[in-house]
Amino acid sequence: MSAGTRVFEAGSRKVRLLRVEPAGARGASLGEAPPPKPLLVALPEEVGQFPVLVFLHGYLLYNSFYSQLFQHVASHGFIVVAPQLYLYSGADSTEEIKSTASTIDWLETGLCHLLPEAVLPDLTKLAIAGHSRGGKVAFALALGLVAAPTSLKFSAVMGIDPVDGMSKGKQTPPPVLTYVPGSFDLSPAAAMVVGSGLGEVKRNPLFPACAPKGVNHRDFFAECQPPACYFVAEDYGHTDMLDDETPGARGKVTRCTCKNGPERGPMRAFVGGAMVAFMRAYLEGDAADLLAIRDDPGVAPVELSPVTFLLDEEKIAS
Repeated sequence: MSAGTRVFEAGSRKVRLLRVEPAGARGASLGEAPPPKPLLVALPEEVGQFPVLVFLHGYLLYNSFYSQLFQHVASHGFIVVAPQLYLYSGADSTEEIKSTASTIDWLETGLCHLLPEAVLPDLTKLAIAGHSRGGKVAFALALGLVAAPTSLKFSAVMGIDPVDGMSKGKQTPPPVLTYVPGSFDLSPAAAMVVGSGLGEVKRNPLFPACAPKGVNHRDFFAECQPPACYFVAEDYGHTDMLDDETPGARGKVTRCTCKNGPERGPMRAFVGGAMVAFMRAYLEGDAADLLAIRDDPGVAPVELSPVTFLLDEEKIAS
């Protein structure tokens, strides 16, 4: 399998999923503080030290809706930590930003007590990603828009079809987009934005688009500084990276309110592979897969347009 294509297939590592509730976190009886929020953790089932990805769910979604995506990423040698930030929430995401910061600070003392002894988190190689409103929260935290400093630093920030509100002029607080090109100073972190072409298309006249024009992926990437990259899957929708089965009323909403592509598998494989390639470049110093996608976007399981890179290849792992 050639560079660039391998990241879109499941990796070689077996994966385990852990569900952790704050009151019942492993290690709490030994004096270790439980996590501030319920967690879904995906980890490789083998001896080693692995980079860590914190992933933030979309608006009113469950972290469990992303379990297939998390397993894809973990199978390539990453630990994925996904907090359930809330069950119900209003427009203001300030508390989500603070909760994410608290979860990240908890990683230093708490994560190792959840994992098997032979599986070690490498918190010097840390990434944050979020889908939809979770993408907004990820960027807001990395940009320091809310007084919620973290003791750990990110090397990569990823927005998966991020959304900053209903439309330009109707951003939800705190607003992230400034509409000034290149205004996002994420240094020293690199940025990746993944968009869906159908996210800004209404499914029917009764519902707004799930990723409206003026507050979506196009606007987020326009404000990113190098190093950054941008992919848009034109024929797929805002929730097409979720699990094939998303049960319950909220799962039904993901199919009834958002315009969808033909099936979720290809988009999920692309999103997982793009995150793996990006983290390999900026957390592990191996840019082969990322540059292979840039040089031949046809290796992806979905059609990409546009594909835009703002990179300094000599500093791609710095």
